[in-house]
Amino acid sequence: MAEEQKQELKYFVRISNTDLDGNKPISQSLIKIKGISFMFSNAICKSAGIEMAKKTGYMTEQEINKIDEIIKEPSKFKIPSWLFNRKRDPEDNTNKHLTGTNLSFIQDNDIKMMKKMKSYRGIRHSFGLPVRGQRTKSNFRKNKGKVLGVKRKGGTKAGRV
Repeated sequence: MAEEQKQELKYFVRISNTDLDGNKPISQSLIKIKGISFMFSNAICKSAGIEMAKKTGYMTEQEINKIDEIIKEPSKFKIPSWLFNRKRDPEDNTNKHLTGTNLSFIQDNDIKMMKKMKSYRGIRHSFGLPVRGQRTKSNFRKNKGKVLGVKRKGGTKAGRV
C-alpha cells in the first residue's frame, strides 16, 4: 500500500487501443476491451503476475507492456486455447484470440461469407431474422426500427354490426 500512495494515480490507462478507468481493479478494467471476457482477464493477470485487485492507475509501464504482449500473443504465455475466442480459424486452422477492431472485422467477414454461400445462417442474417433457433411468433416483430403489432384479419370488429 505504501508504494501505491507514492506513485501518482493515472486516471486513464491505454491498453490495446482502449482507454481503461484507472480507479478500477485491473481484472475489471480489462473486461472493457472488446474480446476479453472475465475468465480471459483473470488468465492475463495470472500469467503477467499482477494482483487482480491492483488498481489500473497504479500500474507501471512494464506491467502495461507485459499485458499488451499477452493480449497480442496469448499462446506464448501458456494461456489455454479453450479460452480463445477463435478456435480452428477456417483460413489457417490455428487457435487465435482477437480483440478490438480485428474481432469486429472478422465477424463481419464471416457473416458476409455465410450470406455469399447461402447457408441457413447466412439467409437468416440477410433477412434480419434470428439465427440461433429462437421462436418468431411473438418476438422479433421489428421492421427497420418500427415496432409492429399483431396484424388482425380484415372484417367486422367485435361490437359492430
